[in-house]
Amino acid sequence: MAKQETPLIRPGRIVRELSEAQAAAFATAWLEVFARGVHGMKLKAYMWHVFSGGAYENLSGKEALAAYATREAPEYIVLSNDRNAAYVTDRRPEWTFMGDYYVFPPNLAWTMAFTHEDGWLGPYFATHPDVERLEAESLAQIRKQREIEAARAKGWA
Repeated sequence: MAKQETPLIRPGRIVRELSEAQAAAFATAWLEVFARGVHGMKLKAYMWHVFSGGAYENLSGKEALAAYATREAPEYIVLSNDRNAAYVTDRRPEWTFMGDYYVFPPNLAWTMAFTHEDGWLGPYFATHPDVERLEAESLAQIRKQREIEAARAKGWA
């Protein structure tokens, strides 16, 4: 398989590109959370069909974008719908060249699914069943990162 070009992701920067195996592992983990036990929805074509088909509770359209805008994570995974490309970014992405893609923190506390049908079907935002605990973990990691950055700025680390 030919290597894909690294997509432009705004804002922020790509911290690292994940291997195809890592991308596939994140896709499997995503499906375990957001599509567990779901069959017959053509998820192989588009994982977001779990949302458009009503199999997992979600927000869509402007409500989804508003919920997404409030989320913070230590880092963000951007996964292509074909499941063979994934990137780690340092800021919550608002746009990329990928047609269909998913953004989520590594612990899958929530997900944002951007679709090629934007405005008609999607985008979609959904949370993990254990979102409160997972987001508390993420916020603790963010606080720790900020403390380390502050210590470095003062020359302590």
